[in-house]
Amino acid sequence: MTKPLKQIHLAAHFPGVNNTTVWSDPKAGSHIEFSSFAHFAQTAERAKFDFLFLAEGLRLREQGGKIYDLDVVGRPDTFTVLAALAAVTERLGLTGTINSTFNEPYEVARQFASLDHLSGGRSAWNVVTSWDAFTGENFRRGGFLPQEERYSRAKEFLATTGELFDSWHGDEILADQATGAFLRDAKAGAFAHHGQHFDIHGRFNVPRSPQGRPVIFQAGDSEEGREFAASTADAIFSRYATLDAGHAFYTDVKARLAKYGRRPDQLLILPAASFVLGDTDAEAEEIAREVRRRQVSGATAIKHLEFVWNRDLSSYDPDGPLPDIDPDLGEHTIAKGRAQVRMYRDPLATAREWRELAAANNWSIRDLVIESGNRQNFIGSPATVAKTINDFVQADASDGFILVPHITPSGLDAFADQVVPLLQEQGVFRTDYEGTTLRHHLGLAHPDDDVRSERVAS
Repeated sequence: MTKPLKQIHLAAHFPGVNNTTVWSDPKAGSHIEFSSFAHFAQTAERAKFDFLFLAEGLRLREQGGKIYDLDVVGRPDTFTVLAALAAVTERLGLTGTINSTFNEPYEVARQFASLDHLSGGRSAWNVVTSWDAFTGENFRRGGFLPQEERYSRAKEFLATTGELFDSWHGDEILADQATGAFLRDAKAGAFAHHGQHFDIHGRFNVPRSPQGRPVIFQAGDSEEGREFAASTADAIFSRYATLDAGHAFYTDVKARLAKYGRRPDQLLILPAASFVLGDTDAEAEEIAREVRRRQVSGATAIKHLEFVWNRDLSSYDPDGPLPDIDPDLGEHTIAKGRAQVRMYRDPLATAREWRELAAANNWSIRDLVIESGNRQNFIGSPATVAKTINDFVQADASDGFILVPHITPSGLDAFADQVVPLLQEQGVFRTDYEGTTLRHHLGLAHPDDDVRSERVAS
């Protein structure tokens, strides 16, 4: 029996200034003006993408005590941008990264419920935790939480916001102009939560939104992160760059769903992916090499090496050999606020591995950083890229991809115009939206469906 073709899910990440974007390219525009966000979102909607995704940075990152201006230099407020985009799009989902470590459930629930109303049911929340005291210095809570407590707080945070969303059932507003009665239930919005991290009670002041609650995304590859996603999330981001690694992650996470009473189709696996297109595969490869060299300047290469060496390497030539001194294993870190630091848990071993690679390939510092970058790149002609994406999805290495262009805001245009039509011709991507909510785009049930079914049955 032939396995039916899976439908591909596509989304677009507006990256801001970071080590993916080439902000110095003449085609690059502003990363903070609304026109850039609007162009990007409208291109994604024109291509019938599921959603737009915004990451979030809560503090300017530093290196050697100075703002690291070669990477993220700040982001506008997530909710402000998404609410504005709701007014210039009609179907595109709007996904924002909001931290569960330094926010409060009532505030976040109110913001997402409001966004869901304003957008007609297109909101989604990427639930993240904060891992470092450096970021915490910007907040009243300060400090940071150990990993197990971060996820404990995140789980309770998510459960508490769910209680707030569910404090309205959706049928409380009568608004009878003849009698003057507005509410059917005077207890609407009442909630009380008493737990380890939150002890709150009162009335939630935003009625039931079109989706009931936002679609929940989660990003985390740790054991705790995978379990968190399997128990509560609607989609999880993946960072795996090869077909085999992607399939292994896909299989592992999907297998965890059963113990939570969930089916495999109730959690989507969506890796981030960059792409480079050319008229031919050879031309795309040539363009990709140039893009990577522009993404990794000499200064960027030295800064990246400092993540591992944990010491000032500014005196080294980025086009020269790797340092023969060993990394500093002290408690301090030269690169504050950077998640990449956590990737290198054994700096000495990483330094040895990198020296061996550089020696074997005659690589300079910059060459090494370029070649060791861990990205899921789709490089080739539109036909090649369309085939590769489809191969990943049909092989259960993903359910789709969140595309990260290297030019903002126009970098998505070529993909929308050249690759999407090929996927549509193959019958693996929609030619038009069939529903109005993000849940519908992603094939996810509405939270109220079970309740509605019970009411009909009774």
